[in-house]
Amino acid sequence: MTITTERLILRPWSETDAESLYEYAKDPAVGPIAGWPVHKSVEDSLNIIKNVLSADETYAVCLKTDNRAIGSIGLIPPAQSHLKITDTEIEIGYWIGVPFWGKGYIPEAVRALQNHAFNDLGYTAMWCGYYDGNEKSKRCQEKCGFVYHHTENDKPCELMGDVRTEHFTYLTKEMWNKL
Repeated sequence: MTITTERLILRPWSETDAESLYEYAKDPAVGPIAGWPVHKSVEDSLNIIKNVLSADETYAVCLKTDNRAIGSIGLIPPAQSHLKITDTEIEIGYWIGVPFWGKGYIPEAVRALQNHAFNDLGYTAMWCGYYDGNEKSKRCQEKCGFVYHHTENDKPCELMGDVRTEHFTYLTKEMWNKL
């Protein structure tokens, strides 16, 4: 499935996106704050595309101007969420390359997936989280209508091999309909 917005194309990841993924995922300002290690090579990025980003409802974030992957966004179903959520709730996660920070692309993509999750897939609520210090992600969630729900301290971040504080936000379909 492909979803388009005013400026973006959200489409399934392709193995041909490996070089673009590596270009942005090798930057230490991107992955570690989101809970995953920097990519070490194009082959590393290709492996991530094959084994992680190929999941259902996971999309490459691309500009309409060139359809080149500059970030990722995805819906995480209840069975795969690291939160205890019901079958009618979904979690969302995202990141974007540093050259595209501050341009409103991720809020635009989040709004598109909110619409998809609530209206096409029938979810009743959406969760999102961010690690302590990730103010850009926190701000994106606020812009998209999420409200603070709770904080979990001493939470293992398995991919980074450390322990963190994670803040969670929440949005119901009813709240979203009023935005």
